[in-house]
Amino acid sequence: MKLAEALIDRADLQKRAAQLEERLMRNLQVQEGEDPSEDPRALLQEFLEVTTALEALLPRIHRANLSATLPSGLSLTDALTRRDLLDLRLKVLRHAATTASERQTRYSNSEVRIVPVIPARDLQKLADSLAKERRELETQIQQVNWLTELP
Repeated sequence: MKLAEALIDRADLQKRAAQLEERLMRNLQVQEGEDPSEDPRALLQEFLEVTTALEALLPRIHRANLSATLPSGLSLTDALTRRDLLDLRLKVLRHAATTASERQTRYSNSEVRIVPVIPARDLQKLADSLAKERRELETQIQQVNWLTELP
C-alpha cells in the first residue's frame, strides 16, 4: 500500500469515527418507554473497531513519514512541519494584508486618520511568495506520498 492510499484510508476512518461518535451520543438517552433509533451498543462497538484500525494504521504512516525524503533531501516529516508553518505564516500575512488595506471612513477632516504601518501591497507580495513556496512544497509532498510504500 502506498502512503497516499494510507492517508486516504486514515481520513476515511477519522470521518467515520466522528460520525459514529455523533450517532452514539444522539442514541445514548431516550425518553422512558421509547427505543433509540439505533442500537448504541452496536454503534459503540463499531466506533471501537474503527479506532482499532486507526491505531494500527497511524504508526505505519508515521514511520513512512520519517523514512521518506523529498528530492531536496528533506524528510517528509520535516516537509510536513514546514508546510504547517507556511500555512500559519500565510494565514497571518493574509489577515494582516486585509487589515492594512481596510479604508477608514472619515466624515470630516477633524477626525483621527488611521494609516497602515506596513503597506498592504508589501504584505500581499510576501504572502504571494510564501503561497508559491507552499504550492511547490505540497507538490513534492504529494509526489513522495504516491511513491512511498507503507512499512
